[in-house]
Amino acid sequence: MSVTTEHIDIPQEPEPSSFRLISSLGIAGFFSGLLLVSAFIYTRPLIEANKKEALRVAIFKVLPGCDSYSALILIDNKLIKVSDTETDNNKSSEDAEAKQIFAGFDSSGSLIGFAIPASEPGFQDIIGAIYGFEATKQIIIGFEVLESKETPGLGDKIFKDPDFKTNFIALSVEPEIVGVKKNEKTSENEVETITGATISSKAVIRMLNNSMEQWMEPISIFMTETDITAQQSTK
Repeated sequence: MSVTTEHIDIPQEPEPSSFRLISSLGIAGFFSGLLLVSAFIYTRPLIEANKKEALRVAIFKVLPGCDSYSALILIDNKLIKVSDTETDNNKSSEDAEAKQIFAGFDSSGSLIGFAIPASEPGFQDIIGAIYGFEATKQIIIGFEVLESKETPGLGDKIFKDPDFKTNFIALSVEPEIVGVKKNEKTSENEVETITGATISSKAVIRMLNNSMEQWMEPISIFMTETDITAQQSTK
């Protein structure tokens, strides 16, 4: 007895066309991009507000005894005092931000010093910081890192190691700031570097020297020509 097996053809679904694939990818990409842009637009004001608050807090930290401060903008190598509104307007330009420092005052309105933002490439990325400068004594009186992606456990000691931060309590900027090994500091212009994080430590030193080179003359002119008071300052 023979058995006959019939071959049954199963219908095959046609493969999607290239146009359909490209269209699907395009639509998915469009909505993904829209989501990213929407998230950026929503979070940017929050990020900027957080940065502004972090800067405000840091100013008081790097200028011990500071009760209020005023923003100063560098124009034609001269520091000009501006109101908070004018400062915010100037911040729309990154170049203007790079030319802004802050004069700090005590409770009686006397000038304490200047809080100076600065940045420098470190081991991983740009290190953003702010330091306090006492112009009459030519010393740095405080230092705070605002932004850093240095290696955890090593480079991040520039803002986590309390011993490293003691370098900036009364650090002379003249002559040029130099780095030395731990426990080998003998002069007021020396910074004890962090063992295992020499690159990050030297980046901080380089940042301070470069910043001082930029700001020393404008600050000197400002101190000579301006009778500064705490009027229109920010608490």
